[in-house]
Amino acid sequence: MMSAELHGALWRKSSRSNSNSNCVEVAFLEDGRVAMRDSKQQGKGPALVFTASEWDAFAGGMSDGEFQRS
Repeated sequence: MMSAELHGALWRKSSRSNSNSNCVEVAFLEDGRVAMRDSKQQGKGPALVFTASEWDAFAGGMSDGEFQRS
């Protein structure tokens, strides 16, 4: 989905992100889905859109260390 299609979404990025814009932003959409985009694209690039259950599985995996480098 193109970010332009998500006009009006409230995009957030981590408070731990640095000032050079090398991070991702997320938006929690009204229908429960979650969109993610690359901040370097300045709102003009594509966004990935996840269902609420997909996002919950991803966030759970992050919390559990599932994606840690070996």
